Amino acid sequence: MAIVGGGLTGLWTAYYLADADPSLRIAVLESEVAGFGASGRNGGWCSALFPASLDSLAAMAGGGTTGRAAALAQHAAMRATVDEVVRVAATEHLDAHVAKAGTVVLARSRAQLSRARAEVAHARSWGRGDDDLRLLDRGEADAVLRGSRSRGATYTPDCAALHPARLVRGLTDAVERRGVTIHEQTRVTRIEPGAAVTEHGTVRASTVVRATEGYTSQLAGHRRAVVPVYSLIIATEPLPAETWDEIGLARRETFSDHRHLIVYGQRTADDRLVFGGRGAPYHLGSRIRPEYDRDERVFAGLYASLVDLFPVLAGTRVTHAWGGALGIPRDWTASVGLDPSTGLAWAGGYVGDGLSTTNLAGRTLRDLVLGHDTDLVRLPWVGHRSQDWEREPLRWLGINAGLRAMTLADAEESVTRCPSLVAKAVSPLLH
Repeated sequence: MAIVGGGLTGLWTAYYLADADPSLRIAVLESEVAGFGASGRNGGWCSALFPASLDSLAAMAGGGTTGRAAALAQHAAMRATVDEVVRVAATEHLDAHVAKAGTVVLARSRAQLSRARAEVAHARSWGRGDDDLRLLDRGEADAVLRGSRSRGATYTPDCAALHPARLVRGLTDAVERRGVTIHEQTRVTRIEPGAAVTEHGTVRASTVVRATEGYTSQLAGHRRAVVPVYSLIIATEPLPAETWDEIGLARRETFSDHRHLIVYGQRTADDRLVFGGRGAPYHLGSRIRPEYDRDERVFAGLYASLVDLFPVLAGTRVTHAWGGALGIPRDWTASVGLDPSTGLAWAGGYVGDGLSTTNLAGRTLRDLVLGHDTDLVRLPWVGHRSQDWEREPLRWLGINAGLRAMTLADAEESVTRCPSLVAKAVSPLLH
């Protein structure tokens, strides 16, 4: 079989298939080097987050009691996936600097605290208890992370901080040890039943897996399937112990806050602070270029946000800054599937939550390809098809307007101290 894409989706799929059936001949085709894209450049959150809400998943599964059970099964599978990644990292001796300590998301305004409370209330309405998600008061939040203007936080134990590049390169070695062949510098231009067409020739296979995520738009016939949106990251110099005493994150919890424009961070194993977020523009025609990995305006904004969150970091040197494209489907819902009539399989559309979801995708594709009837192949994301994005320039206008709106919503709340009316108006258009 052929797997197009040497990121985590492709590598996890190859790993589990080769483990389940060592007789399989598996070729992974990668246009650059394994882990070149978002798999090796992300913020290092291996979390139970899934881009579609429980309500959306329930509706996908038909609604009612059946839909509710299916949505909760998807959530339980995501929680278990975090532990599965931790397990494989240990078993395969992947030196990925893994620390499972959960995620703390600060509420730093009255509006943010309102959203935090609503998130926990929604979790309770689905039967999710304190062991899954809980609200922290200011004192409890400060005991984990001391951010400026903190009023409290939400906390979930279901996240591991790790070094993504180390994970993906270690997984590459583990896959090759199982007899999988990885062809790097082999760009696939078209996928069709029974074949992956590359710049150097055609690879014939009964099953072809599309695992291209943010680069899907570069394949013939898939330009509007998934849009590449950039997320950028900065990393500080190693911080001294007294600075970490001021900040917290003693167990290397990952962190964010309840603003509208997403930010994310972690304390690394070598005591740097890695901090990233959205804000870079979407580029007309789903263009992906190396120069888009860097945007000095966005890097400066991230640094300003970081110092605002932790004033003790004023003057701290940033030693690394990078970025990359993640994949967003039109309905913001990740999916995995296999069409038995064509032998074409796919997984992706993680909206930035792929460090864990790729593992679930790999195990699910294993079961689909081998014809195993398991709980994984009955999850609601299996077989889901997202509609195509609008044609240009509509999608350029819409996506960038949405990004600007989330920035404006945060600015509005800083002035009014109330939940944003802009965010309320725009939210239905982003899903």
